[in-house]
Amino acid sequence: PYYTEKILEILKKYDIKATFFFVGQNIVNYPEAAEAVYKAGHEIGNHTYTHHRLRSMEYSELLSELERCDDAIYEIDEYRPHLFRPPEGAFNTELEKTALMLDYSIILWSIDTRDWEHRSPEKILEHVTEKVKGGDIILMHDYIGYNSPTAEALELIIPKLLERGYKFVTVSELISAK
Repeated sequence: PYYTEKILEILKKYDIKATFFFVGQNIVNYPEAAEAVYKAGHEIGNHTYTHHRLRSMEYSELLSELERCDDAIYEIDEYRPHLFRPPEGAFNTELEKTALMLDYSIILWSIDTRDWEHRSPEKILEHVTEKVKGGDIILMHDYIGYNSPTAEALELIIPKLLERGYKFVTVSELISAK
């Protein structure tokens, strides 16, 4: 919740709405953080209940991961997401069929900041600014353990990209613009 709060402050400072993909058990453990994201008007997607690898799961387990996360999200403010990001971006045909059956769009990313490697904020900025182009989805995490560089990197990335003329939108806005 500490990093989520900092990230929300930065997004508010620049009047930017982002898309947060929630892990269901984190909603249960930190409901205030999840509620703060929702109340700030950010888009919410499903990122499974436990963040386990999905490719080797049986259908019933897979369905449970998605539905339990949906239920946790629904508890925040009676909202059901239509975006799903599989953990590690790994999915197979079974997962794709299940997601489509549940009316999900599967979302991946085009730029991985690799903030989960605890790179310095400056390295993250350099990586993003070298790779970014219009229509990109930039992957960042609000929690990856202690000493997360994400909020500091976000504070560097946003003004740099705004200066270059980029506009920040939610994933649904990006999809509908294409």
